[in-house]
Amino acid sequence: MKAGVIFPQTEIGSDPGAIRDYVQAAEGMGYSHLIVYDHVLGADVERYPNWQGSYTSQDQFHEPFVLFGYLAGITTSIQLVTAVLILGQRQTALVAKQAAEVDILTGGRLRLGIGVGWNHVEYEALGQNFNDRGRRSAEQIELLRALWTQDVVDFHGRYHDVTHAGINPLPVQRPIPIWIGAGGRENPVPSDPVLKRIARLADGWFPQMSPEKDGSATMAKLAEYAQEAGRDPSSIEMEARINSGDGDPEFWQEQSEAWQKLGATHVSVNTMKAGYRTPEDHINAIQQFKEVVGA
Repeated sequence: MKAGVIFPQTEIGSDPGAIRDYVQAAEGMGYSHLIVYDHVLGADVERYPNWQGSYTSQDQFHEPFVLFGYLAGITTSIQLVTAVLILGQRQTALVAKQAAEVDILTGGRLRLGIGVGWNHVEYEALGQNFNDRGRRSAEQIELLRALWTQDVVDFHGRYHDVTHAGINPLPVQRPIPIWIGAGGRENPVPSDPVLKRIARLADGWFPQMSPEKDGSATMAKLAEYAQEAGRDPSSIEMEARINSGDGDPEFWQEQSEAWQKLGATHVSVNTMKAGYRTPEDHINAIQQFKEVVGA
């Protein structure tokens, strides 16, 4: 498996030097990729009774594409990954343009993980429909791939119209890999419609479930849906996530081995909510994880 780190966006702060030091440290340790989350806006929960979301206006998020533009100039080998970009709340053609630019500036080091999100407040503020975000995502993926591989696109779908137009320059990767996030904190096991979407459309996916409890059954379903879609299940890659705060190094090793047995091609470590207080603490944590897991 390839090992990556999850950028500790809610805890690293806004000092460009700290961001540089963390990312360059991860690259220097031999990590293959860096994952960044996406939230444009956070809600003031005092104004939203019974708020259930994972994040609020108190949580800091760096904008992925702008951040990646900065990281493109200070890294040389580490892959930059969104996991996930909330595609439904963004204009598809603009995402295609931004992603292509990052791919060019990094020499083909972008992997675009996408998801539908959960925060209706963001959708409202960004002028996008929260209620049809799942249905729209399939068409968005189709249009993204067309814009990344064709000089001029003539596309007319249910939600999008592009009439004889294209982005220029095209990305290095044609197309950029698209992965799909599946599951969440409250419902970690993906629904059947999400698994079917992954089976039809994704180059890879990000599960949130436990490998021991739900892994085998979910993988069997995904394989079945992939075959129904005319795809080889082994062609769909998978990235597991291990939270460093959920256990000790022995637990990290056990989780890594369990995911590898399920067929995971990638694993990433999340050091947020583990009690680390400084960027240096996060750097030390990913160093320890690399030594233990050794991927």
